[in-house]
Amino acid sequence: MNRLSKIPAKIPATIVTGFLGAGKTTLIRHLLASAKGHRIALLINEFGDIGIDAEILNGCGDLACGGENIIELANGCICCTVAEDFLPAMEKLLALDPLPDHTVIETSGLALPKPLVKAFDWPAIRARLTVDGVIAVVDGKAVADGRFAEDPARLARQRATDPSIAHDNPLEEVFEDQLLCADLIVLNKADLIDLDDQRHIARDIAARVPRAVKIVPAREGKIDPAILLGLDAAAEGDLAARPSHHDGEIAHDHDDFASAVFETGPIDDPDALLRQLAEIAVRHDVLRIKGFVEVRGKPARLLVQGVGHRLQRSFDRPWCPGEPRLGRLVIIGQKGFDKVSIANILARVGS
Repeated sequence: MNRLSKIPAKIPATIVTGFLGAGKTTLIRHLLASAKGHRIALLINEFGDIGIDAEILNGCGDLACGGENIIELANGCICCTVAEDFLPAMEKLLALDPLPDHTVIETSGLALPKPLVKAFDWPAIRARLTVDGVIAVVDGKAVADGRFAEDPARLARQRATDPSIAHDNPLEEVFEDQLLCADLIVLNKADLIDLDDQRHIARDIAARVPRAVKIVPAREGKIDPAILLGLDAAAEGDLAARPSHHDGEIAHDHDDFASAVFETGPIDDPDALLRQLAEIAVRHDVLRIKGFVEVRGKPARLLVQGVGHRLQRSFDRPWCPGEPRLGRLVIIGQKGFDKVSIANILARVGS
């Protein structure tokens, strides 16, 4: 018998979506650390060859982050592989004992959330789980800089007058689809922008989203779980109110992007590493950097996260006894970026 048919009550699920580097993982880590005894299960789907996010979340140091409650979808974008990956993941989740009180799904930065919400409307899922809410995390600083959110009217004028712009920017479509599906929008990194920029971004989002959606500013993803959970949106029954640029399409592709994993040895100078990574980001038009490395003489591993050339570092957890101290960095960029050149730059850091 299918395990899905054995579970007597619905479990609420929160879908956390957002563009590359918006701060989804940071928000989820804070949510877990503030869970106050609630059993929260995670489904993680990161665009990359290895599950860096699972590694980071496993190191959060809180009981709610236990590895047994983390289910990783390693076969690609969840919005493209719902049938292959999502249903088996739900079976695994619902086989947990005890059952989780809540489920949090972190999508890839390139994922379209609506196909995932639709999957909750399938008969085998709808009777047992419900979408409590879709949370879109927005990188306030990136939007203020105009990288991922441009004025729709200005874009329309550009497309009308410039024959080289023959189709929508896929990055902007993904960004907008995530906003259109959201029940709550978290304007993250609000401390990096002023109030005028925050108001401008809120107006821009309101112009894009045809329904009233609350926008909450945040610093380092720190939002009270009472705000994020318990929205009772039942989004799977509200699909008509969540339009998408890709309605009617079977799937979308990620042909514009590529990712690579780089293994690194121990380093002496974290600042030198960040300088080299910033050089890589600028030279190779990198979108996202995420991973961890060993710093000689330090008992904890160094966590590195970056969007473009903006990079952050912190020590996240001690190395475990017997754990290989091998650094791993996932770099996401435009398809065709020079992996050999990047590997050569990284090799200079530890030499």
